[in-house]
Amino acid sequence: MTTTLTQTEAAPKAGSPADPGAAVEPALSAESTPALSAESTTPAPGKVRRVASAAGSVLWKSAAILAFLALWELGPTYLASPSTRVFLPPLHEVLLAWGKLFEAGTIQGHIAASLTRSVSGFGAALVAGVSLGLLIAWYGRLNSVLNPLLELFRNTAALALLPVFTLLLGIGEESKISIVAYAAFFPVLLNTIAGVKTVDPLLIRAARSLGLNSFRLFQKVILPSAVPTIFTGIRMAGTASILVLIAAEMVGAKAGLGYLIVNAQSSFLIPDMYAGILTVSLLGLGVNFLLVALERHFSRWRTAVGAAAS
Repeated sequence: MTTTLTQTEAAPKAGSPADPGAAVEPALSAESTPALSAESTTPAPGKVRRVASAAGSVLWKSAAILAFLALWELGPTYLASPSTRVFLPPLHEVLLAWGKLFEAGTIQGHIAASLTRSVSGFGAALVAGVSLGLLIAWYGRLNSVLNPLLELFRNTAALALLPVFTLLLGIGEESKISIVAYAAFFPVLLNTIAGVKTVDPLLIRAARSLGLNSFRLFQKVILPSAVPTIFTGIRMAGTASILVLIAAEMVGAKAGLGYLIVNAQSSFLIPDMYAGILTVSLLGLGVNFLLVALERHFSRWRTAVGAAAS
């Protein structure tokens, strides 16, 4: 009996100060260790790799542009003769000229004038091209009647008709908006017709077997299927509207990017001329990005179908 009591008193109690590590070690091993291991396995290296991969992808995609800009900056200074540098200034001189035009408010006024004309003509061409394209593709007889006339005008360059628009409508805004609408109309029209005609016939038969009437068939099947092809024409029309407008503004205008370019050239303000050209390029790039974003928005069903199939 005495031996048992002595051994019991000699054994330290769990959690007593005599063995402080006995209570601490289980807590660390049971609670703190998983938390620390979870934090240590948080994908910090994975995030770094993803960021590095994204940065490398951006650099690779923009390598050609960066090389072109570097050549534009260094080429006139180190590779071209002094006489050539007068007509081809380095990139920094062009950017300085652009900054001066921006500070004076000149470039903003020209951009606003060009955008107003381009958006007006492009909007008219978009409404007319999509509407007429859907009608022509849906009604075969209308296609047979209008197709010869449309082919005749489609193969007539828009800039070749610029003198006609100028003579009939004057040198004001009407002629410029009309020539832009004419140039942007045919890409939208032809791609709308192609988009409707290339809809899968099996989809149409399946929709008719489900009891859809003509309007619901057109709304739920034909138009969504034709959206990607229609937006291809819209993007082509957006580019054409800017290019044709610049040419029209060079002929007769008192404002706009085309007027800025030709006026700077005639006044021998070469950096200002290149600043206008660079602005046109950036404007066209921005319009293209905007149209691509709209195409993705209206074609979300394709992404959903592809994800479901995979």
